[in-house]
Amino acid sequence: MISYRVAILWRGDRDARQAATPQNNRYYRIFEELASLGISAEPAVYDEDFADEVRAQLLGVDGVLVWVDPLSRGKTRAALDPLLREIATRGPWVSAHPNVILQMGVKEVLYRTKHLGWGTDTHIYRSAAEFHDEFPAQLQKTGTRVLKQNRGNDGQGVWKVELLNTSFSRDDSEVRVLHALRGSVPEQLALANFMGRCEHYLGWGGCIVDQPFQPRLPDGMIRCYMGEDRVVGFGHQYIKALIEPPPEGPDAPAAQPGPRIMHGPDAPAFQPLRAKMEAEWVPQMMQILGLDLTALPIIWDADFLYGPRDAAGLDSYVLCEINVSSCFAIPDEAPAAIAKLALARCQSVPKRS
Repeated sequence: MISYRVAILWRGDRDARQAATPQNNRYYRIFEELASLGISAEPAVYDEDFADEVRAQLLGVDGVLVWVDPLSRGKTRAALDPLLREIATRGPWVSAHPNVILQMGVKEVLYRTKHLGWGTDTHIYRSAAEFHDEFPAQLQKTGTRVLKQNRGNDGQGVWKVELLNTSFSRDDSEVRVLHALRGSVPEQLALANFMGRCEHYLGWGGCIVDQPFQPRLPDGMIRCYMGEDRVVGFGHQYIKALIEPPPEGPDAPAAQPGPRIMHGPDAPAFQPLRAKMEAEWVPQMMQILGLDLTALPIIWDADFLYGPRDAAGLDSYVLCEINVSSCFAIPDEAPAAIAKLALARCQSVPKRS
């Protein structure tokens, strides 16, 4: 029997790297499922301080599963992504590949796929001039918008912007803004000042994406977990990001998000969404982005908010982001699916000696 080696990579310090085993981390179920298929899986804890060690380790495996956020404790993937690109050119497969992250794991995908059934009135600004020229008109038209930096996680760089003036003026209009980062409180300031605050997002991510605020946000968010192009589970959560905190403040129990309730892929409540994802939206997204099946991440998820109900009272769904860089936690059914897909990736490329 051919034996394959797969590294599971996440961020940590030197102590974490030295102490890591397949059993003492949150990915232990994935290690177990890989082992059940005869795959030798090993931890690959990463930090820029010992990147050369990680590189040498990855060059000896058949594939790499990566869980590293775009932004974490002041660090980015600026050094990791070139390393992973190099590894992928040397033989091992990498999931998710950094180039694929830049296509589907950034907020720009909301604009590129806005005409699909999951889309909405989405705009994009690629320069400070475009942002200052075009965003005020969108805000005036709808009254409340959501701005998103292109790369981020945990609500960083996502803002609800509400116009306060009844008579609009670019120069003196006031807005009420709320950051999606946990613990944030609303702030009132001049529109021009707020837009100036957001300009640095253009340097980090290359663009700012603008969507209408979804009034059904209190109904919760559906996280649709995908193994390549197949649904492997769902998570439903009553989120509190972009919802006004209670009078007691952002740290009060009422301001905290509810637990994410996990469901398997066959959960009846989510079958309409599953059918749309598998039969329509994912194939259409792949065509738009120029991705084939083997380029899709082994595990990724799409976050949906409830959109307006149709004439028959049925729900619609609005895509608010795709998570590719670090998709975790996952449903109980997902580790087995990840392992099977990892084995198929290993079998699809020449065995490394």
